[in-house]
Amino acid sequence: MAANDAVKNLTRTAALAILEKLGTDIVAIDMTEQLVLSEVFLIATGANERQVDAIADEVFKKLAEIGEKPLRKEGTGQWILLDYSDLVVHIQSQELRNYYMLDRLWNDCPRIELNLPVPETVL
Repeated sequence: MAANDAVKNLTRTAALAILEKLGTDIVAIDMTEQLVLSEVFLIATGANERQVDAIADEVFKKLAEIGEKPLRKEGTGQWILLDYSDLVVHIQSQELRNYYMLDRLWNDCPRIELNLPVPETVL
């Protein structure tokens, strides 16, 4: 069973919020075959601790605007986890992303295509 459309829409909203704060390497992983509690892991990278915090704040804000509140928020600085039950958002520094390699850990799970706009490069 694949992640349902409501969770995919929530995931896309969170991904757009991440993109708005210049988060990179945004990956959505369908966890429905692996976990009972969550359908999607959304993983993104922030350039530094301040950006990781800003990305988490933006995701929280954008999802709150549509009536979603996290069950919990964990971590600070280099790794922040926002748990929305069916969606779990992981925002990591590049260093921790490379160390924990969540993408590779869950490599056998299907990816969810987010169809995000390509960010404009700043010169």
